[in-house]
Amino acid sequence: MLLVGELLHTRIYRFRSHFSMYYVTCSSRRAEQRERERPEEIRLSRSKVHQFIRWVSLSESLLLLTSCSFTPTMTEAELYTLYKGIYLPLSLHPPQCEDFTFRPDDIIIATYPKSGTTWMQEIAPLIMSGGDPASVETLPNWDRVPWLEVRRASNLYLSKRPSPRIFATHFHYNMMPRGFFEVKPKVIYVMRNPRDVFTSSFHYYGMSSFLVDPGPQSDFLHKFLDGKVAFGSWFDHVKGWLNAEDKDRIMYICYEEMIVDLKDSVSRLAQFLEKPLDSEVIEKIAERCLFKNMKQNNMSNYSAVPPQFMDQTKSEFLRKGIAGDWKNQLTASEAEHFDTVYKDKMKDVKFKFVWD
Repeated sequence: MLLVGELLHTRIYRFRSHFSMYYVTCSSRRAEQRERERPEEIRLSRSKVHQFIRWVSLSESLLLLTSCSFTPTMTEAELYTLYKGIYLPLSLHPPQCEDFTFRPDDIIIATYPKSGTTWMQEIAPLIMSGGDPASVETLPNWDRVPWLEVRRASNLYLSKRPSPRIFATHFHYNMMPRGFFEVKPKVIYVMRNPRDVFTSSFHYYGMSSFLVDPGPQSDFLHKFLDGKVAFGSWFDHVKGWLNAEDKDRIMYICYEEMIVDLKDSVSRLAQFLEKPLDSEVIEKIAERCLFKNMKQNNMSNYSAVPPQFMDQTKSEFLRKGIAGDWKNQLTASEAEHFDTVYKDKMKDVKFKFVWD
Protein backbone atom coordinates (compact mmCIF):
# COMPACT_ATOMS: atom_id res chain seq x y z
CA MET A 1 0.00 0.00 0.00
CA LEU A 2 2.83 2.42 0.85
CA LEU A 3 4.59 1.65 -2.42
CA VAL A 4 1.40 2.29 -4.40
CA GLY A 5 0.98 5.55 -2.53
CA GLU A 6 4.55 6.64 -3.32
CA LEU A 7 4.12 5.83 -7.01
CA LEU A 8 0.85 7.74 -7.18
CA HIS A 9 2.41 10.70 -5.41
CA THR A 10 5.21 10.73 -8.01
CA ARG A 11 2.75 10.68 -10.89
CA ILE A 12 0.61 13.40 -9.32
CA TYR A 13 3.61 15.69 -8.79
CA ARG A 14 4.75 15.20 -12.39
CA PHE A 15 1.31 16.15 -13.69
CA ARG A 16 1.02 19.08 -11.27
CA SER A 17 4.42 20.41 -12.35
CA HIS A 18 3.35 20.22 -16.00
CA PHE A 19 0.08 22.10 -15.44
CA SER A 20 0.96 24.51 -12.61
CA MET A 21 2.16 27.40 -14.77
CA TYR A 22 -0.81 27.01 -17.12
CA TYR A 23 -3.17 27.21 -14.18
CA VAL A 24 -1.45 30.32 -12.81
CA THR A 25 -1.77 31.99 -16.22
CA CYS A 26 -5.46 31.08 -16.44
CA SER A 27 -6.11 32.36 -12.93
CA SER A 28 -4.43 35.71 -13.52
CA ARG A 29 -6.50 36.29 -16.62
CA ARG A 30 -9.81 35.11 -15.22
CA ALA A 31 -11.33 38.55 -14.73
CA GLU A 32 -10.26 39.69 -18.19
CA GLN A 33 -11.62 36.55 -19.84
CA ARG A 34 -14.88 36.81 -17.92
CA GLU A 35 -15.57 40.27 -19.32
CA ARG A 36 -15.51 39.27 -22.97
CA GLU A 37 -17.04 36.39 -24.83
CA ARG A 38 -14.58 33.53 -25.04
CA PRO A 39 -14.37 30.95 -27.81
CA GLU A 40 -15.88 27.60 -26.83
CA GLU A 41 -12.54 25.81 -27.15
CA ILE A 42 -10.93 28.11 -24.55
CA ARG A 43 -13.75 27.47 -22.09
CA LEU A 44 -13.45 23.72 -22.60
CA SER A 45 -9.67 23.84 -22.22
CA ARG A 46 -9.89 25.77 -18.95
CA SER A 47 -12.60 23.45 -17.71
CA LYS A 48 -10.42 20.42 -18.31
CA VAL A 49 -7.46 22.01 -16.55
CA HIS A 50 -9.64 22.98 -13.57
CA GLN A 51 -11.11 19.48 -13.37
CA PHE A 52 -7.64 17.99 -13.52
CA ILE A 53 -6.20 20.25 -10.82
CA ARG A 54 -9.24 19.59 -8.61
CA TRP A 55 -8.62 15.83 -8.98
CA VAL A 56 -4.91 16.27 -8.25
CA SER A 57 -5.58 18.37 -5.15
CA LEU A 58 -8.13 15.93 -3.76
CA SER A 59 -5.94 12.93 -4.62
CA GLU A 60 -2.91 14.40 -2.86
CA SER A 61 -4.98 15.25 0.20
CA LEU A 62 -6.62 11.84 0.38
CA LEU A 63 -3.28 10.08 0.03
CA LEU A 64 -1.92 12.12 2.95
CA LEU A 65 -4.94 11.41 5.09
CA THR A 66 -5.24 7.69 4.38
CA SER A 67 -1.52 7.18 5.06
CA CYS A 68 -2.12 8.17 8.70
CA SER A 69 -3.22 5.70 11.34
CA PHE A 70 -5.14 6.83 14.41
CA THR A 71 -6.91 5.14 17.30
CA PRO A 72 -9.51 6.69 19.65
CA THR A 73 -7.30 6.34 22.72
CA MET A 74 -4.27 8.24 21.43
CA THR A 75 -2.94 10.96 23.74
CA GLU A 76 -1.53 14.45 23.29
CA ALA A 77 1.99 12.99 23.31
CA GLU A 78 1.07 10.74 20.39
CA LEU A 79 -1.03 13.13 18.28
CA TYR A 80 0.48 16.56 18.94
CA THR A 81 3.82 18.29 18.80
CA LEU A 82 4.82 21.29 20.90
CA TYR A 83 5.77 24.24 18.73
CA LYS A 84 6.68 27.47 20.54
CA GLY A 85 4.91 26.05 23.59
CA ILE A 86 1.63 25.35 21.73
CA TYR A 87 0.09 21.98 20.81
CA LEU A 88 -0.14 21.44 17.04
CA PRO A 89 -1.59 18.33 15.34
CA LEU A 90 1.53 16.37 14.41
CA SER A 91 0.02 14.79 11.27
CA LEU A 92 -0.84 18.11 9.62
CA HIS A 93 1.26 20.86 11.11
CA PRO A 94 5.03 20.30 11.07
CA PRO A 95 6.85 23.54 11.95
CA GLN A 96 8.21 24.24 8.46
CA CYS A 97 7.05 27.74 7.54
CA GLU A 98 9.66 29.86 9.34
CA ASP A 99 11.28 30.91 6.07
CA PHE A 100 8.07 31.56 4.14
CA THR A 101 8.39 34.53 1.77
CA PHE A 102 5.48 36.93 2.13
CA ARG A 103 4.42 39.67 -0.28
CA PRO A 104 3.03 43.04 0.84
CA ASP A 105 -0.26 42.34 -0.97
CA ASP A 106 -0.78 38.89 0.59
CA ILE A 107 -3.97 38.47 2.61
CA ILE A 108 -3.87 36.40 5.81
CA ILE A 109 -7.02 34.97 7.41
CA ALA A 110 -6.06 34.39 11.05
CA THR A 111 -8.38 32.61 13.47
CA TYR A 112 -8.52 30.45 16.52
CA PRO A 113 -9.98 27.08 15.39
CA LYS A 114 -13.77 26.91 14.97
CA SER A 115 -14.16 30.69 14.77
CA GLY A 116 -15.29 31.07 11.15
CA THR A 117 -12.19 30.16 9.15
CA THR A 118 -14.01 28.14 6.50
CA TRP A 119 -16.56 30.91 6.13
CA MET A 120 -13.84 33.50 5.48
CA GLN A 121 -12.08 31.09 3.10
CA GLU A 122 -15.30 31.32 1.06
CA ILE A 123 -15.86 35.06 1.36
CA ALA A 124 -12.37 36.43 0.69
CA PRO A 125 -11.74 34.66 -2.66
CA LEU A 126 -15.18 35.73 -3.90
CA ILE A 127 -14.43 39.33 -2.99
CA MET A 128 -11.02 39.31 -4.66
CA SER A 129 -12.38 37.66 -7.82
CA GLY A 130 -15.23 40.13 -8.11
CA GLY A 131 -17.78 37.45 -7.24
CA ASP A 132 -16.58 34.82 -9.72
CA PRO A 133 -18.06 31.44 -8.58
CA ALA A 134 -15.03 29.61 -10.04
CA SER A 135 -12.93 31.10 -7.25
CA VAL A 136 -14.63 28.75 -4.76
CA GLU A 137 -15.71 25.89 -7.04
CA THR A 138 -12.40 24.91 -8.64
CA LEU A 139 -10.19 23.93 -5.70
CA PRO A 140 -10.92 22.53 -2.24
CA ASN A 141 -10.65 25.32 0.30
CA TRP A 142 -7.43 23.95 1.81
CA ASP A 143 -5.74 24.56 -1.58
CA ARG A 144 -7.77 27.65 -2.51
CA VAL A 145 -6.68 29.39 0.71
CA PRO A 146 -3.72 27.29 1.87
CA TRP A 147 -2.69 26.97 5.50
CA LEU A 148 0.71 28.52 6.15
CA GLU A 149 1.57 25.90 8.77
CA VAL A 150 0.36 22.78 6.97
CA ARG A 151 2.64 20.23 5.32
CA ARG A 152 0.84 20.56 1.99
CA ALA A 153 1.88 24.20 1.58
CA SER A 154 5.31 23.14 0.33
CA ASN A 155 3.69 21.24 -2.58
CA LEU A 156 1.37 23.95 -3.86
CA TYR A 157 3.80 26.18 -5.81
CA LEU A 158 2.76 29.13 -3.70
CA SER A 159 5.62 31.29 -4.97
CA LYS A 160 4.16 30.99 -8.50
CA ARG A 161 0.65 32.03 -7.56
CA PRO A 162 -0.39 35.45 -8.84
CA SER A 163 -0.96 38.26 -6.38
CA PRO A 164 -2.85 38.84 -4.26
CA ARG A 165 -2.51 35.46 -2.58
CA ILE A 166 -4.80 34.47 0.30
CA PHE A 167 -3.62 32.26 3.16
CA ALA A 168 -5.09 30.95 6.40
CA THR A 169 -3.47 30.31 9.76
CA HIS A 170 -4.40 29.27 13.29
CA PHE A 171 -1.07 30.53 14.61
CA HIS A 172 -0.92 32.88 17.56
CA TYR A 173 0.48 36.32 16.67
CA ASN A 174 3.86 35.53 18.26
CA MET A 175 4.07 32.25 16.30
CA MET A 176 3.96 33.91 12.88
CA PRO A 177 7.06 33.50 10.66
CA ARG A 178 9.60 36.32 10.88
CA GLY A 179 8.89 37.37 7.29
CA PHE A 180 5.35 38.26 8.31
CA PHE A 181 6.60 40.97 10.67
CA GLU A 182 8.98 42.35 8.06
CA VAL A 183 6.59 42.46 5.09
CA LYS A 184 3.36 43.25 7.01
CA PRO A 185 0.67 41.75 4.75
CA LYS A 186 -2.98 42.50 5.44
CA VAL A 187 -4.73 40.34 8.05
CA ILE A 188 -8.40 39.51 8.55
CA TYR A 189 -8.71 38.34 12.15
CA VAL A 190 -11.99 36.53 12.85
CA MET A 191 -13.18 36.13 16.44
CA ARG A 192 -16.12 34.22 17.89
CA ASN A 193 -17.78 33.92 21.29
CA PRO A 194 -15.47 31.44 23.08
CA ARG A 195 -18.47 29.58 24.51
CA ASP A 196 -19.56 28.76 20.95
CA VAL A 197 -15.95 28.01 20.01
CA PHE A 198 -15.87 25.48 22.83
CA THR A 199 -19.19 23.96 21.72
CA SER A 200 -18.07 23.62 18.10
CA SER A 201 -14.67 22.29 19.20
CA PHE A 202 -16.25 19.61 21.40
CA HIS A 203 -18.13 18.19 18.40
CA TYR A 204 -15.15 18.63 16.07
CA TYR A 205 -12.76 16.80 18.39
CA GLY A 206 -15.29 13.99 18.62
CA MET A 207 -15.34 13.43 14.85
CA SER A 208 -11.66 14.06 14.02
CA SER A 209 -9.25 11.19 14.53
CA PHE A 210 -6.15 13.43 14.35
CA LEU A 211 -7.24 15.26 17.53
CA VAL A 212 -7.32 13.84 21.04
CA ASP A 213 -10.76 12.46 21.85
CA PRO A 214 -12.56 15.09 23.96
CA GLY A 215 -13.88 12.59 26.52
CA PRO A 216 -16.57 13.83 28.93
CA GLN A 217 -17.68 17.41 28.28
CA SER A 218 -16.64 18.59 31.75
CA ASP A 219 -13.10 17.28 31.22
CA PHE A 220 -12.81 18.90 27.82
CA LEU A 221 -14.11 22.18 29.21
CA HIS A 222 -11.25 22.31 31.71
CA LYS A 223 -8.73 21.50 28.97
CA PHE A 224 -10.17 24.19 26.74
CA LEU A 225 -10.13 26.88 29.43
CA ASP A 226 -6.57 25.89 30.42
CA GLY A 227 -5.37 25.98 26.78
CA LYS A 228 -4.43 22.28 26.81
CA VAL A 229 -5.90 21.76 23.34
CA ALA A 230 -4.66 22.08 19.76
CA PHE A 231 -3.48 25.66 19.12
CA GLY A 232 -3.50 26.46 22.80
CA SER A 233 -5.53 29.01 24.72
CA TRP A 234 -8.35 30.95 23.06
CA PHE A 235 -7.69 33.77 25.50
CA ASP A 236 -3.98 34.02 24.62
CA HIS A 237 -4.72 33.74 20.90
CA VAL A 238 -7.27 36.58 20.87
CA LYS A 239 -5.31 38.85 23.21
CA GLY A 240 -2.13 38.31 21.19
CA TRP A 241 -3.74 39.37 17.91
CA LEU A 242 -5.62 42.26 19.54
CA ASN A 243 -2.27 43.56 20.82
CA ALA A 244 -0.58 43.19 17.43
CA GLU A 245 1.45 46.01 15.94
CA ASP A 246 0.49 47.72 12.67
CA LYS A 247 -3.23 47.58 13.44
CA ASP A 248 -3.95 49.54 10.26
CA ARG A 249 -3.04 46.31 8.44
CA ILE A 250 -5.52 44.22 10.46
CA MET A 251 -9.29 44.04 10.21
CA TYR A 252 -10.96 42.59 13.28
CA ILE A 253 -14.36 41.05 12.65
CA CYS A 254 -16.63 38.84 14.75
CA TYR A 255 -18.46 35.73 13.59
CA GLU A 256 -21.59 37.14 15.16
CA GLU A 257 -21.36 40.31 13.06
CA MET A 258 -21.41 38.21 9.91
CA ILE A 259 -24.45 36.31 11.12
CA VAL A 260 -26.36 39.50 11.90
CA ASP A 261 -25.55 41.31 8.64
CA LEU A 262 -23.45 39.35 6.15
CA LYS A 263 -23.98 41.88 3.36
CA ASP A 264 -22.55 44.69 5.50
CA SER A 265 -19.65 42.45 6.57
CA VAL A 266 -18.82 41.64 2.93
CA SER A 267 -18.96 45.35 2.08
CA ARG A 268 -16.57 46.27 4.91
CA LEU A 269 -14.22 43.42 4.01
CA ALA A 270 -14.13 44.54 0.38
CA GLN A 271 -13.32 48.07 1.52
CA PHE A 272 -10.49 46.82 3.76
CA LEU A 273 -9.11 44.70 0.90
CA GLU A 274 -9.32 47.71 -1.44
CA LYS A 275 -11.50 45.79 -3.86
CA PRO A 276 -14.32 48.06 -5.08
CA LEU A 277 -17.53 46.10 -5.65
CA ASP A 278 -20.95 47.33 -6.66
CA SER A 279 -23.95 46.58 -4.47
CA GLU A 280 -25.22 43.83 -6.77
CA VAL A 281 -21.96 41.86 -6.53
CA ILE A 282 -21.84 42.33 -2.75
CA GLU A 283 -25.38 41.02 -2.49
CA LYS A 284 -24.56 37.98 -4.64
CA ILE A 285 -21.47 37.18 -2.56
CA ALA A 286 -23.45 37.50 0.67
CA GLU A 287 -26.19 35.24 -0.67
CA ARG A 288 -23.73 32.61 -1.83
CA CYS A 289 -21.91 32.70 1.52
CA LEU A 290 -24.98 32.14 3.66
CA PHE A 291 -24.16 29.10 5.78
CA LYS A 292 -26.88 26.94 4.22
CA ASN A 293 -25.52 27.69 0.73
CA MET A 294 -21.83 27.31 1.58
CA LYS A 295 -22.63 23.97 3.20
CA GLN A 296 -23.64 22.64 -0.23
CA ASN A 297 -20.27 23.47 -1.79
CA ASN A 298 -18.30 20.21 -1.95
CA MET A 299 -15.10 22.24 -2.30
CA SER A 300 -15.77 23.71 1.16
CA ASN A 301 -17.70 21.17 3.25
CA TYR A 302 -14.86 18.62 3.62
CA SER A 303 -17.08 15.87 2.21
CA ALA A 304 -14.06 14.55 0.28
CA VAL A 305 -12.17 13.75 3.49
CA PRO A 306 -12.25 10.00 4.32
CA PRO A 307 -14.39 9.03 7.34
CA GLN A 308 -11.41 7.47 9.12
CA PHE A 309 -10.02 11.00 9.33
CA MET A 310 -13.22 13.02 9.80
CA ASP A 311 -16.30 10.96 10.60
CA GLN A 312 -19.14 13.25 9.56
CA THR A 313 -21.71 10.67 10.67
CA LYS A 314 -20.76 11.73 14.21
CA SER A 315 -20.86 15.45 13.49
CA GLU A 316 -20.83 17.42 10.27
CA PHE A 317 -17.75 19.57 9.68
CA LEU A 318 -20.05 22.49 8.85
CA ARG A 319 -22.48 21.82 11.66
CA LYS A 320 -24.96 24.62 12.47
CA GLY A 321 -23.30 27.94 11.74
CA ILE A 322 -25.25 29.83 14.41
CA ALA A 323 -24.51 32.00 17.42
CA GLY A 324 -25.54 30.99 20.93
CA ASP A 325 -25.57 27.21 20.56
CA TRP A 326 -23.50 27.06 23.75
CA LYS A 327 -26.76 27.56 25.62
CA ASN A 328 -27.84 24.12 24.41
CA GLN A 329 -24.45 22.58 25.29
CA LEU A 330 -23.20 23.90 28.62
CA THR A 331 -24.86 23.06 31.90
CA ALA A 332 -25.71 25.93 34.24
CA SER A 333 -22.70 25.21 36.44
CA GLU A 334 -20.37 24.88 33.41
CA ALA A 335 -21.63 28.19 32.00
CA GLU A 336 -21.06 29.86 35.37
CA HIS A 337 -17.52 28.47 35.59
CA PHE A 338 -16.83 29.57 32.02
CA ASP A 339 -18.00 33.11 32.82
CA THR A 340 -15.78 33.27 35.91
CA VAL A 341 -12.69 32.24 33.94
CA TYR A 342 -13.59 34.53 31.03
CA LYS A 343 -13.99 37.61 33.25
CA ASP A 344 -10.67 36.94 34.96
CA LYS A 345 -8.65 36.32 31.78
CA MET A 346 -10.21 39.16 29.77
CA LYS A 347 -10.43 41.80 32.51
CA ASP A 348 -7.71 43.98 30.97
CA VAL A 349 -8.97 43.74 27.36
CA LYS A 350 -10.42 47.02 26.08
CA PHE A 351 -11.90 45.64 22.85
CA LYS A 352 -15.71 45.56 22.82
CA PHE A 353 -16.87 42.14 21.66
CA VAL A 354 -20.29 41.71 20.05
CA TRP A 355 -21.19 38.88 22.44
CA ASP A 356 -20.53 41.07 25.50
